[in-house]
This record gives sequence, C-alpha cells and structure tokens, in this order.
Amino acid sequence: MKKSLLILACISFMMTSCKKENELEEVKIPDPEVETKISALGNPADVKVTEGGIFQMRGLKYAYDDLQPHIDGRTMEIHYSKHHLGYANKLNKAVIGTDLELKTVEDILKNLDVNNKEIRNNAGGYYNHNLFFEILNPKGGGTPTGALAEAITAELGSFDNLQKQLTEAAAGQFGSGWAWLVVTRDGKLAVTSTANQDNPLMPNAEVRGTPILAIDVWEHAYYLNYQNKRNEYLTAIFNVIDWNVVNIKYETAISKI
Repeated sequence: MKKSLLILACISFMMTSCKKENELEEVKIPDPEVETKISALGNPADVKVTEGGIFQMRGLKYAYDDLQPHIDGRTMEIHYSKHHLGYANKLNKAVIGTDLELKTVEDILKNLDVNNKEIRNNAGGYYNHNLFFEILNPKGGGTPTGALAEAITAELGSFDNLQKQLTEAAAGQFGSGWAWLVVTRDGKLAVTSTANQDNPLMPNAEVRGTPILAIDVWEHAYYLNYQNKRNEYLTAIFNVIDWNVVNIKYETAISKI
C-alpha cells in the first residue's frame, strides 16, 4: 500500500513538473531586437516639443530603423527628432499670443500671409513632415488599391505613370523641396512640386489642393545613405509608401469636395 502511494506521489509530482515546464515554455519573451533598436537610436515616442503649444509631435508608427535598407535608421532619427522637432518648436513659439494659436495647421496654411516667413517655413515644415512620416510603413510598397487605384488609372493612365511623374517632379526640384500627389479643388489627381517648406495648401502654390502623398527631397531626408544620389533614394522610397493610408486620404479629400 505504501509502495503504491509512493508511486502515485511520484507520478503526480512528475505531471505537475511537466505542466509547469510547459507553462514556462508558453511565456512570450519580448523581442530583444526591438529593445536594441530603441536603446541604440532612441524611442520616437520620447521626442516632445519644448515650447508647449498645440502643435505636438505625433510620433511614428515604426522604429527609426524599421524602414531599412530603404531609409537608414540614423537618417530617420535625425530627421524626426532634430529637423521635425525644430519646426514644431518654432511654430509653437511663433503663434503664441496671436490669433493663429487656436487654428489648425491646415487653416494657417490655407490662409497664409506668404510674406510671413517665420510662419510660412515652420507651419509648412510641421505639416509637410507629419504627412511624410505618416505615409511611410516598413510593410509598404506594392501598388494602390480601391478608389485611389481607379482614379490613378482613369486620370493618370497607370500606376507606372504616376510613379514616373512623382519621380520626375522630385528629381527636377532644384535644391530643397517636396514632390506631391494632390487632390485638386475640382476633385482631380495632380502631381506637383514645391520649394523649401511650401506645399499645395498655400495660396501661392502653382497647383492648389489637398496633399495625400509627400516625398521629401531635402538632403537631410536621404544624404547619410545616398549622398548626392537623389534618384536612388527616389527609387527606394516607393518600397515603404503605405498606399492604404494614401487611399484613405484620397477618399477623405474627395468626400469634402
């Protein structure tokens, strides 16, 4: 009897031990690569404006080096935490105590006094970078779908033609600036470019409308990896464009016309 109880106790102990071992095996260990990325280049969520105000840093949906090899992590870290932060801080400082303090950045740009360079440069820089960072995604690339894809085919001929037009607009922009895909005020798609931190919302824009895609061609957007080879950067950028986000922006812009 005692021998039987001893055997049962051993079996029970072994089953309990196995259960505990199985439970330990099911625990998900955090990916050490993610932790390494954050410690090496910092966390975008930690970047905050220093001047207060309503124009805050919106964060990124990805780590700085998640867009590699198309955009290197160090470039993204400098771009977001230095250049973009600078525009946000200067914009907040510029609107304090003015009637612009309670307006959205879109309203500021649409009704801009183009001779006010402080607001023009910093509101433009803040808006432009927000859009640029938003339409990037490590799992991007491919081709558009939905209503945007239909509009591209109907109005621009094909997606290949859209890529060609965007690349030419970006490559042909002398010096610093941007290339854009815009929904014009009559609901049509258009490709255009602007210098410096100007954009199609501004009254002085050659093509006015709602931007749904922005490609940054300031050198700080690509220089660490591509140096003077802007065309290589422009080829690579299409691998990380999130066409789902661009499609949503297209549908939203069309719904407001």
